[in-house]
Amino acid sequence: MSSWSEPQPDSRFVVVDGLRMHYKRAGHGPALVLLHGSASSLQHFDRAAGLLSKSFDVIRPDLPGFGLTGPREDRDYRIPTYTATVADLLETLEVPRYAVAGNSLGGNIAWNLALDHPERLTGLVLVNATGYPEKAIPAGLRLTRNPLLRPVLRRVMPRGAIERNLRANVGPRSTIVDDAMVDRAHQLMNRPGNRSAFVDFCNTDQPDRSAQIPRVAVPTLVLRSAGIDGQHFTRDIPGARELVHPHGGHLLPEEEPQWVADAMAEFLDSSAGTPTH
Repeated sequence: MSSWSEPQPDSRFVVVDGLRMHYKRAGHGPALVLLHGSASSLQHFDRAAGLLSKSFDVIRPDLPGFGLTGPREDRDYRIPTYTATVADLLETLEVPRYAVAGNSLGGNIAWNLALDHPERLTGLVLVNATGYPEKAIPAGLRLTRNPLLRPVLRRVMPRGAIERNLRANVGPRSTIVDDAMVDRAHQLMNRPGNRSAFVDFCNTDQPDRSAQIPRVAVPTLVLRSAGIDGQHFTRDIPGARELVHPHGGHLLPEEEPQWVADAMAEFLDSSAGTPTH
């Protein structure tokens, strides 16, 4: 059994904002940054990144609080802080211009990057992204907000709960949730500090910036699973294009890597010639 809580041969580390960030980088071409969602890690994009690295310089970090990057000492898990850290990471890696694609929380950070650093972005891809006020809090997050359970979850995150959460996040036809996937998520969640970071993240009051979404001026592709609602990016971002997957779930890049990679590559190739205003 592989140990996901140890660096892999292609793991890289760089210090950003006093944090030792884990990332992977592969391929040649224009820079493309892939940002995973909450309770996830850069492995979320393993298969999609493998496909995209044929045409792009693919950079994917473990976001603070997750994976091998682990917790922030200041416990600041607000989206604007994530956004600043990702921008600083790319500056540290001397990547001045890049497209950014994100799933869920990663998509939220991605559109915030488009607002805060429009001069850096060549394209934006939002995959079941978040950022509008939630109508319903997912069950997994609800548990972490229970003051009685919070101290327990800081000490132990049961494998069964992680498996249930993964199964709830994929489409009805998906077969990707297997022992290896659950082991990976369980091992990474149980790395020192990661459970507490997740509880802190879930209990962070996030500023609502959704009113600013119409100011996004970067060419944007919205990838959405048909069963996922509460997103208005296509409506709110001028000129945004949308593709809807008929039966995917929340973890679309892991469930349908070929579909996601093809859509991204085609969009980024076609938008490369369009000037941003």
